[in-house]
Amino acid sequence: MPDRLRGARRAAQAAGASRMARGAARGRVAALVGRLAPGGSAAAQEEAAHELARLCMEEDARNRDYVRQCGGIAALVGLLAPGGAAGVHHEAILALDCLCLDSSKNQERVREGGGVAALVGLLAPGSSADVQRMAAGTLANLCLLDRPSSDSVRECGGVAALVGLLAPDGSADVQEQAARALGHLGLEHNNMNKDSVGEAGGIAALVALLAPGGSAAGNEQAAGALANLGCHHAINQDRAGECGGIAALVGLLAPSNPLPVRAAAAAALNNLCADFHARNQESARECGAEAALVGLLAPGVPANVVKFASAALNKLGGST
Repeated sequence: MPDRLRGARRAAQAAGASRMARGAARGRVAALVGRLAPGGSAAAQEEAAHELARLCMEEDARNRDYVRQCGGIAALVGLLAPGGAAGVHHEAILALDCLCLDSSKNQERVREGGGVAALVGLLAPGSSADVQRMAAGTLANLCLLDRPSSDSVRECGGVAALVGLLAPDGSADVQEQAARALGHLGLEHNNMNKDSVGEAGGIAALVALLAPGGSAAGNEQAAGALANLGCHHAINQDRAGECGGIAALVGLLAPSNPLPVRAAAAAALNNLCADFHARNQESARECGAEAALVGLLAPGVPANVVKFASAALNKLGGST
């Protein structure tokens, strides 16, 4: 057989094998989606959702498409109804989170299929701390990846629910994810969301997370949220200053804190002192912000951190 024909035959065989593999993968996904149906056992639903999440985490993005095409998103959202088993909720949220990775079609399907509202519903006090953490984290990711999802969170009462998770007696892990979600609600100059967070008491609640003794991750997320929510928003700048936010952020600039925390604090101070906000600028200077920010200009500090510190110093009239 001529080489040309042998090559064509090998290519045809490879293509056929690829089609068979895709068909097998899609069939496997369809079978797993079928096990999510209402009326099945919680154990079977949990196991199927877990396996779908694992498939969606694999490098082959087609798995995420197969789940959507087989009706898996609607089935997973259906598992988020209040009162369900915590394990089922956990695995269904994880699967939805993985499905939305690098897939605008899946993000849209989750949003339009009631996924945002269902996730907001799981932030309620009746959910376990683990489920609240998972739901808040997935909402944070959706708000980052899909601008309409951040509007949906606000429209279905998610802002008040997220602010409620910042209560002082709450889980630190839940608080961290709730702060991250609130921060992402304020991205891209979304003033309606910024207004809503401020009106719900979110600025004061985020500042309270900056208290000494808090977790480093919580401090970083709360400071980052204040940076976003105060960016070019005079009322939230006022709110942050009035509840002690400037002093708290300056405290986070201390060298004893991890560098990501100090960077987030510098970014927040920069935004809260922007737009010629004289009261916040004066408060920052009185709290020793200039000397603390200069400490972030030292050799070896990453360029992005130096950028934040330099910008904040410029707002305060300090030397860079």
